[in-house]
Amino acid sequence: MSKAILKTEKGDFKIEFYDNDAPKAVANFKKLASEGFYNGLTFHRVLNDFVIQGGCPFSRDASTAHKAGAGGPGYHIDCELKGNNQYHDRGVLSMAHAGRNTGGSQFFICHSRNNTAHLDGNHTCFGKVIENVDLVDEIRQGDRILSIDVIED
Repeated sequence: MSKAILKTEKGDFKIEFYDNDAPKAVANFKKLASEGFYNGLTFHRVLNDFVIQGGCPFSRDASTAHKAGAGGPGYHIDCELKGNNQYHDRGVLSMAHAGRNTGGSQFFICHSRNNTAHLDGNHTCFGKVIENVDLVDEIRQGDRILSIDVIED
């Protein structure tokens, strides 16, 4: 399985991707990460005991931050909901969207399973934090993504 290091102001997460279960979402995320798309974006949505969400290009600077949550890469990808691992648990990386098949660059990471069961079958799980998952609890709204380094095995 391929992996990535998501570097933040608070520390780094190591992510393992669900290459076989959500290949389109994984390929899209890795492409954007490799192009530097996520560098400097913030976690614009943080809900305790639910998720931290990032990946909106409007979060990059103060002049557009009020629109954070509404942006993307300029295209949409289809949801992939039939593979294994489509279960939103602590540390799971999943595609955010504004309705079925409207995902693009925004993603979220789950704090726990407590409030996420309704996401199963609606949002594509495409990876999981496998190192430093406790860092998910440290992230606050406005914390920056410094970079995402993709590691191919």
